[in-house]
Amino acid sequence: MNTGQYIRFDWAARRILRDKANFGVLEGFVTVLLGFPVKIVDILESEGNQDSQDSKFNRVDIMARNHRDELIIVEIQLSRQVHYMERILFGVGKALTDNINSEEGYGKVKKIYSISNLYFDFGEGSDYVYHGQTTFKGVHTGDFFRMSPRERESLGMRSPEDVFPEYFLIRVNEFNKVASTPLEEWIEYLKSGNVRNDTNTPGLKVAREKLQYISMSNDEKRAYNHYLDNLMIEKDCLDTAKTEGIDEGIAIGIKEGKAIGIEEGKLEIARNLKAMGMPAENIASATGLPIETILGL
Repeated sequence: MNTGQYIRFDWAARRILRDKANFGVLEGFVTVLLGFPVKIVDILESEGNQDSQDSKFNRVDIMARNHRDELIIVEIQLSRQVHYMERILFGVGKALTDNINSEEGYGKVKKIYSISNLYFDFGEGSDYVYHGQTTFKGVHTGDFFRMSPRERESLGMRSPEDVFPEYFLIRVNEFNKVASTPLEEWIEYLKSGNVRNDTNTPGLKVAREKLQYISMSNDEKRAYNHYLDNLMIEKDCLDTAKTEGIDEGIAIGIKEGKAIGIEEGKLEIARNLKAMGMPAENIASATGLPIETILGL
């Protein structure tokens, strides 16, 4: 099997990068994406830090300090899930409530950055990185609401963009160019697992040392190869569901003049995918059927 020289980031983030000795990789990734240096304080214990690669909760929550020595929380989402946008919102809310002490007061609420590495087709758009930030815009004037200098300096109040979470969607599969910036080098690695021999990009230089496939134990290699096999099977199943299942269902529906043809096509594909062992969440993403329907097949 051609596994490539370096371990995929999505696997490493679940299994290897939680080790303090390997924090440099995650620190580099977040530093390049956010545009300012961060230092990881700890990997937060959450549902995303489960060892099972099949867990439907696949995320890594990081407590870090930024360049102003402020504590921030970085949440990295890694896998496909049904109702993905809602899942991002839930993850951010949980990260916030899990890591604020009510006795500290609201002034100690930590800034949260949500990073979603989309290793699957999701949404539409011409870019491969999207950034979302909460601002308040005047309905009539079009200007943006801010804290006054006195409120910021004397009272220590923060403007909305300093408080509310920020979101990054990285559409890995949409990156199709020669990397010429540190961020592009990182996305190239996220997509292909390739790291340049002469890279000076934060995190990737450490990745060249820490994430070599050849340095893994035999047990780790077996688990990793099994993970890659599952990804390939899942991709093939999803592609089949899209190209043969749903399209065939639509064709049948048109031919027979009955909308039920489309639904039957989806149900048949769902039965086949379920028999192959694909998780119900992934079947729902491929077919558009409710999870309850899939579980009842």
